[in-house]
Amino acid sequence: MAKEKYLIVPAGGSGQRMGAAVPKQFLLLGGKPILRLTIERFLEADPDIHVITVLPRESVRYWKDYCLSENLIFSQKIVTGGFTRFHSVKNGLEKVPDGALVAVHDGVRPLVSVKLVRDLFAAAEQFPAVIPALPSFDTLKFGLRREDGTLEASAEPLDRSSVFSVQTPQIFQSEVLKKAYSQGYSTAFTDDASVVLAAGIPVKMLPGERTNIKITTPEDLSLAERLLR
Repeated sequence: MAKEKYLIVPAGGSGQRMGAAVPKQFLLLGGKPILRLTIERFLEADPDIHVITVLPRESVRYWKDYCLSENLIFSQKIVTGGFTRFHSVKNGLEKVPDGALVAVHDGVRPLVSVKLVRDLFAAAEQFPAVIPALPSFDTLKFGLRREDGTLEASAEPLDRSSVFSVQTPQIFQSEVLKKAYSQGYSTAFTDDASVVLAAGIPVKMLPGERTNIKITTPEDLSLAERLLR
């Protein structure tokens, strides 16, 4: 029997890098807020998924009013975010039961495909932790920072065949992710997989998607508009 599915959506962006008057998760893409498009991809993949939207305290009323005005009805709990992404996800996990599958997905990655979401959830039935990743096609260098603040390239080789760019959604068996998040916070925790790996839990990588971009700059938004069309 398939496990119940949950989605934690950390959506704590401020819009600073966008130069926008509203947080980036509420900017319009194709006439809809980015956050709404993101959630709708998961609802399309599984209409019964339970959504946990994690927002800054000052954005909660805005999102509630928007959902009400647009008659957006789905299984959703709204949680206040924490000091860092780690703490925000941890707050969201409090609403997730054991024995479920839980996806954590950036609120500003609205172009993830329904197929990728379904493939990752299917893999998570078998593996405790599953993430999408893309191989690196660029030449990669270690950078050495000098006292004057400049960077120099190191001669030390870096094998790009073993380097991957990691995306979300990252999907876990819920008791596994809860155990990992019982650790104390570390600045090394840049995503959920890093938290899980630090707890000694293996992480399975599946092929990601080049179009599954994270919108953080005006250039990203322009690219997303073209991809959406």
